[in-house]
Amino acid sequence: MKFSEQWLREWVKPALSTQALADQLSLAGLEVDEVSDVAGHFEGVVVAEIISATQHPDADKLQVCQVSDGSETFQVVCGAANARAGLKTAFARVGAVLPGDFNIKKAKLRGVESMGMLCAEDELGISDDHGGIMELAADAPVGLDLREFLNLNDSLIDVDLTPNRGDCLSISGLAREVGVLNQVAVTSVQVADVAPVCADTFSVKLEAPHACPRYVGRVIRNINPGATTPLWMQEKLRRSGIRSIDPVVDVTNYVLLELGQPMHAFDLNKLSEGIVVRMANAGETLVLLDETEVTLNDDTLLITDAKGPLAMAGIMGGDASGVTDETRDIFLESAFFSPLSIVGRARNYGLHTDSSHRFERGVDWQLQRKAIERATALLLDIVGGEPGPVTEAFSEVDLPKVPVVILRESRVNSMLAMEMPQATVEDILSRLGMTLNRRNDQAWDVTVPSWRFDITLEVDLIEEIARVYGYDNLPVRTPIAQLPLPPIAERQVTLNRIRRHLMSRDYQEAITYSFIEAGLSAQFDPDTQPLALANPISAEMAVMRTSLWPGLVKAVSYNQNRQQARIRLFETGQRFLPQPNGGLLQQNTIAGVITGNRDAEGWVAAKDKIDFFDIKGDVESLLALGGCPEEFSFAAAEHPALHPGQSAQILRAGEVVGYLGALHPLLLKKLDLNGPVYLFELQQDAVTLGHLPRYSALSKYPEMRRDLSLIVDEQIEFDTIRRTVINQAGDALKKVTLFDLYQGQGIEAGRKSLALGLTWQHPSRTLTDEEINNSVKAVVAALTNVCGASLRE
Repeated sequence: MKFSEQWLREWVKPALSTQALADQLSLAGLEVDEVSDVAGHFEGVVVAEIISATQHPDADKLQVCQVSDGSETFQVVCGAANARAGLKTAFARVGAVLPGDFNIKKAKLRGVESMGMLCAEDELGISDDHGGIMELAADAPVGLDLREFLNLNDSLIDVDLTPNRGDCLSISGLAREVGVLNQVAVTSVQVADVAPVCADTFSVKLEAPHACPRYVGRVIRNINPGATTPLWMQEKLRRSGIRSIDPVVDVTNYVLLELGQPMHAFDLNKLSEGIVVRMANAGETLVLLDETEVTLNDDTLLITDAKGPLAMAGIMGGDASGVTDETRDIFLESAFFSPLSIVGRARNYGLHTDSSHRFERGVDWQLQRKAIERATALLLDIVGGEPGPVTEAFSEVDLPKVPVVILRESRVNSMLAMEMPQATVEDILSRLGMTLNRRNDQAWDVTVPSWRFDITLEVDLIEEIARVYGYDNLPVRTPIAQLPLPPIAERQVTLNRIRRHLMSRDYQEAITYSFIEAGLSAQFDPDTQPLALANPISAEMAVMRTSLWPGLVKAVSYNQNRQQARIRLFETGQRFLPQPNGGLLQQNTIAGVITGNRDAEGWVAAKDKIDFFDIKGDVESLLALGGCPEEFSFAAAEHPALHPGQSAQILRAGEVVGYLGALHPLLLKKLDLNGPVYLFELQQDAVTLGHLPRYSALSKYPEMRRDLSLIVDEQIEFDTIRRTVINQAGDALKKVTLFDLYQGQGIEAGRKSLALGLTWQHPSRTLTDEEINNSVKAVVAALTNVCGASLRE
């Protein structure tokens, strides 16, 4: 929020310089972005009147003006189209200095002498307006120094407020803060009820009281449409970044800046029957004040009458019912809209207004009647008129409740690391507008004022105490705590070890958002309805992820679009799985993705593309970290996001703990990826829980090996054969190796030839040929019965 320092000092007068005031606000949590002068540095510029303006004899776009400064008349050549007789404007006399150390001297323009310069606002550093020379009020005193007339010895302070401090989006809120910080009195504006002159009212009905629990309105008839906004009000608006439009709109904007209550004025004669505050019907349209037409969503709160929508509540009024130069009767509104009913709505329509900015953060829900009385009094002073009685519609049950927070003295002292005097606590909170009742010797009941939506907890109060007391006044204490190292079970594979292992296999760690697009989630996991966010940052972050794959695949797309062909990424994080009972399972997960060539580019590197077995090997190496790879198995299975012929379940002791495979071709096409792309995803607990290492001595006795060549059906998986061999070969079996796979000539269709190497070694003796032969016979018999295998001849 940008505001005038002079306007603030009308409310509160701290004994601080401009820079000290800005520093104090920043230290109190109201960060000041910029302090600047309201105008550039200039001297010798006065209010003057153009007596006459005639065409330059030798230039079509120049005029020769006779200008009076009240004591003398000067001839000035001017190129502004709005220069005319009778205009009061800014006149820089000879010898004046304009911003940029520009000195005004006598000059000749096309042969005509010019004794000074008529100035535009941008030439004086007042604004960026260069549409012509300044036009001052008709009653501006000729000859008066312009800086004095416009009160330009002022500074602009731009405060970047955090979303929780909507109470400071007004001069009254800022003055309250400055008064508290400096322990000085705040002179707030006195607002008295305006007595009605006429009995006219306009009915108000609340059909959406949860979104608009209070709506205050007033009819004012017979205003003067030709009145002009006073200079003092125009200047205060301008210095706050708001352009003066007309007296009625200016007054509503002024009250918004002064008290923090957004308001709107309707042309009464354009309204029908009565005001109805309701939610929009999907498909309704409204032409806004900026002349854009919007199609309304059914979650948008509207101000309507019998004919249809008049305004988007808390955002922007409609063009058809707005105040114009011909308006004589107005209906003035001042309402409280629930922040949840406004937040995000303006952004949905590509809008951001001063009203929506305040209502989204929370407006004082007890301010509406005061604001309408203040606006009425200002309007009567400027445009006159006959006010009617105030009409108020409200829903008591839907209005916010005044929170009462318990504050413990011991908690204050503990968090601030000092003994905060009881009187100091009470003084700070009282000056912040809170009411304190001593509950007992150790705590207070603190009633929070209606303008502080951000205070609901005890820690919020303690933060306020620390902020006002001064962070730099709090003592420096070194925290002392017992921090024993947490034990790590020997069977536990740490996450750091998993990360290091994957990085050793040329993976890079990625961190993606937990929020993803709803459509993307449906493509990867159509069987799970993800948890939708109530107020998403954007449509691309609308739901909680049920898999880490969407984020990793988007990262692949991002890298491929930047000419990265070989990509190997992994991520450790949570996925969020809705449960049948309405709960949410937050499951720790490890996932990875690879694409591109098998080897990094190099003069000895092959250019083979990765395949299914590359990622399967990476996963197997990961599962082996726990020392129990035999507990894991792979089984062909389908997954909606994976290629039907290149996907597998990962099981541990018969329970599915993950999936791996190639990304589905349809997804490759939809996401415009260069394939193939292979992925894996594992439950973290399945990888991190290993076996306790056990010592076993190395055998000094020789190994015995037998090779078997088997013919089996091509659907038989090697894992089934391996387990059958292990079960029948005896305890001395050391390893089973698959060293050949053949299909083709000599092997009938639908079958395959597997060559196995079986190795035995006993820890305490040499095995005999008879023992090995018996084991081989048992293995062959079991393979024949279980797998339908036969020995290849």
